[in-house]
Amino acid sequence: MAASIYNSITELTGNTPLLRLTRFSERYQLHVDLLAKLELFNPNHSVKDRIALAMIEDAERRGLIKPGDVIAETTSGNTGIGLAAFAAAKGYHFRVYINDFVSIERSKVIQALGAELIPFSLVPGFADFYASTDGDFVAATRWLVARVREAEPHVHFLQQLENPANPRVHALTTGPEIWRDTQGELDILVASVGTGGTLSGIGRYLKSQYPELHVVAVEPGIGSQPQPDNPDPLEITGVHAFSSQPPERIPANVDHQVIDEVIAVETWQAYQAARELALVEGILVGDSSGAVLYAARQLAARPENQGKRIVILLADGGGNYLSTQLFDHHRPAESLKNANAVQTSQPLLS
Repeated sequence: MAASIYNSITELTGNTPLLRLTRFSERYQLHVDLLAKLELFNPNHSVKDRIALAMIEDAERRGLIKPGDVIAETTSGNTGIGLAAFAAAKGYHFRVYINDFVSIERSKVIQALGAELIPFSLVPGFADFYASTDGDFVAATRWLVARVREAEPHVHFLQQLENPANPRVHALTTGPEIWRDTQGELDILVASVGTGGTLSGIGRYLKSQYPELHVVAVEPGIGSQPQPDNPDPLEITGVHAFSSQPPERIPANVDHQVIDEVIAVETWQAYQAARELALVEGILVGDSSGAVLYAARQLAARPENQGKRIVILLADGGGNYLSTQLFDHHRPAESLKNANAVQTSQPLLS
């Protein structure tokens, strides 16, 4: 057998496996062929490795950055991890502005990779601006980027919410991988929406091959979104509501023309599904993947979907959630129905 020797972590991204969820389907008597794209097999255990590498290399091709420069991003965690790893491998300094509620594992991994980590709470004026927008993360991100650029013009933000390299890499890699591994036989695609790039890019490619494909986007339910009477609910990490939002609150990378249906999932339901996957399939995934799995189960239960093939995108592994309540099997997931986000028990900066 010929050996494969790689020269950089950048060469290990993509070509993740597609796994049939046999025991999960048997448990719920799902009469569908349920296939999971396991993005935890990327080098940094997340689908965001794909866009992290793509955005850096796109900026290199366009002459926007060179080794030794400072690149930056705002992120809830996984994009930050991917960018920190690839920045280290390519010789850049990376700075991440990050949500204070991110799991301690994510912040520690980013720091271990040598990145500069700044919680949103330490950015002067950020909290007041974010509150004034009633929780508009798109507006808050743009405000932060503009403020930093004004003070430090040499810092290059990659801006995953609107960077076209985000959906493009999924149209060039993730979508074709699914098409190849299913041999073009699939009926439904399910993925969550954060920046919108994953679902939009994959869906765009697959629909170019098979226009009848039914593309389903997963967003948080109303109980898992910030509201005036509940500003800090327990949210699904990195997943954002978009179907009922005004255009200015929706990331530019969300392609509505690709999406055929939207399913809302509450955080506790996402937790429940992620726990079940761990117990019956031996796979640890994050809460956004749990949300996608929960939505797929609802789709599989519909009579019109019997016998169909459903492909779901499981965005990341569960290792970075062990300090959270995600896998706390002693506490029923349904008991988290009205839970609030809690500050991590350890400081993000050390």
